Amino acid sequence: MARSKSPARSETSETLRFLLKLALFIFVLRSFVFAPFSIPSESMLPRLLIGDYLFVSKWNYGYSRWSLPWGVPLIPGRILGRDPTPGDVVVFRAPVVQDHDVIKRVIGLPGDTVQMRQGQVFLNGKAIPKQRVADFTLPLTPNFDAKLCVAPFQDVDAAGVAICRYPRFRETLPNGRSYFVLDQAELPDRDDTEIYTVPAGHVFVMGDNRDDSGDSRFAPPAGMGMVPMDHLEGKAVVNFFSTDGSAGLLPWTWFSAARWSRIGEGF
Repeated sequence: MARSKSPARSETSETLRFLLKLALFIFVLRSFVFAPFSIPSESMLPRLLIGDYLFVSKWNYGYSRWSLPWGVPLIPGRILGRDPTPGDVVVFRAPVVQDHDVIKRVIGLPGDTVQMRQGQVFLNGKAIPKQRVADFTLPLTPNFDAKLCVAPFQDVDAAGVAICRYPRFRETLPNGRSYFVLDQAELPDRDDTEIYTVPAGHVFVMGDNRDDSGDSRFAPPAGMGMVPMDHLEGKAVVNFFSTDGSAGLLPWTWFSAARWSRIGEGF
């Protein structure tokens, strides 16, 4: 009888060892190499849409407790730390309410001054070039419907499809990094601000959808304030999936809901 039970115990033991190794591998991969991130809001339009899924590289800015799943406090402070480059799209742990991750674009580094004047960014006293380009249009879908696209921006395209149409601009930072932003309207509390000086060990971040982003322009809880470097988790690298929110339980709806043209789009 003992001989007949031994193989069963051995098989169970091997299965547990495999599962533990797999869990450890995933933990290390997610903590130190790559991690997935999904876009829950419209604050990074036009680059990122609700329903986008992307990979974040974890090694770019060093490691802290927030590099680990659930912020497990196994890493003291910040090790192998490196500053981001202005223009980087970064994922970080919200500085005050430390229970969720946020994605924004880095604008200012320690010692920089940042100010908004009539909707234009001034970095260290110099205006960041802001060039008007073609409108950004986005079809209305289940995860971006008429509740998110308010009346002044609702439109239809040539085929009669309901879309959202926003004024789009290209910004170019002093280091040559260029990206698109949206500026929906003149909003004094967002378009005209005080001069912010980025303190040591922090970064100034903004959403590309300038009129719909709680970022470093605003103190918590309305925004993020200055983001500590040790809260940076990684750098956005590439979209690996995107959905318009129309998928149901049936597998074939996942294909019809996918926005295939966005898959593989880098930063």
